[in-house]
Amino acid sequence: MNFNKINWVYLIFSIFLTILIIIFGYISLSLSSLSQWANYQNTCIEEESINTTIPWAVRKCNGRSKVYQVK
Repeated sequence: MNFNKINWVYLIFSIFLTILIIIFGYISLSLSSLSQWANYQNTCIEEESINTTIPWAVRKCNGRSKVYQVK
C-alpha cells in the first residue's frame, strides 16, 4: 500500500461518519426507556377511555385523576 496516495478527504469523512454513527447509536439507546413509557401511556389511555373521555383517561394515566375529580 502506498501511503503517499491516501485520499485525506475520504479519510476525514470516514472518521466523521463513524463518530456520527456512534453518537446516534448512543442517543437511540438512551431513548429506549422513553419509548417504553410512551407505549405504556398509549395502552393505559386506550383501556381507560373505553368508559370515559380521553382527557379524563390521560389525567388518570398520569396519576392526576383525584386532582380533577368533580364532586
